[in-house]
Amino acid sequence: MWAAYALISAVFAALTSILVKIGLADVNSNLATAIRTVVVLVMAWVVVFATGAQSGLEGINRRGLLFIALSGVATGASWLFYFRALQLGPASKVIPIDRASVVFAMILAFVVLGETITLKTVIGGALIVIGTFVLIL
Repeated sequence: MWAAYALISAVFAALTSILVKIGLADVNSNLATAIRTVVVLVMAWVVVFATGAQSGLEGINRRGLLFIALSGVATGASWLFYFRALQLGPASKVIPIDRASVVFAMILAFVVLGETITLKTVIGGALIVIGTFVLIL
C-alpha cells in the first residue's frame, strides 16, 4: 500500500511543479510560497478533522514535536528556494535537480537513521545523480 501512496505523491509533486511554474509568472516567489503554505495548512487541518486524527494531539511528546517542527522548517526552506529556482530557471532543469533530493535523503537515511547501505541503493543513487546531470546539461 505504501508504494501506491508514494506513486500518488509523485503525481501530485509533478502537478505541483508545473502549476506553480505557471502561477509564478507575475508573482514574487516568496509571496507565492506563503500563499501555498496557507492552502496546505488549511487542507491539512481539514483532513485531520475529517479523519478524527486531532485526538492524537495529546499523545505527541516533546521529541516528536521538535522533529516535526524541524521538518516544517526544512520544508519551508525547501519551498522558498524551489519556488525561486522555478521562477528564475526552466522547469525542465529545476525539477530534476530538486528531485535529486532523493539521493540526499538516502545518504541521510544511512547516516542519521542507520539504514543499511546495499549495492542496489548505491547503484540506484548513482543512476539518479547521472540522470540528473544528463537532464540538466
